[in-house]
Amino acid sequence: MLQRSHIPEARWWVVEAVDKKRARLNCIYHLLKQFSYSEVHKAPILLPKREHHEDYFRHAVPAEMLVPEAY
Repeated sequence: MLQRSHIPEARWWVVEAVDKKRARLNCIYHLLKQFSYSEVHKAPILLPKREHHEDYFRHAVPAEMLVPEAY
């Protein structure tokens, strides 16, 4: 299948994935290398001063909505 469908318009890439973390990083690196990149200079963003409201009350988040901490 790879030999028949690997054409210049639609290439196949195989990622060696014994080490999954390294495989993901290699895949991301390879994909990003496929695009030309140049730095885009933009004017800095000016944010207004933060507003502080004395009467604001933050409600507790229900335990069933929290993502468990694994690390």
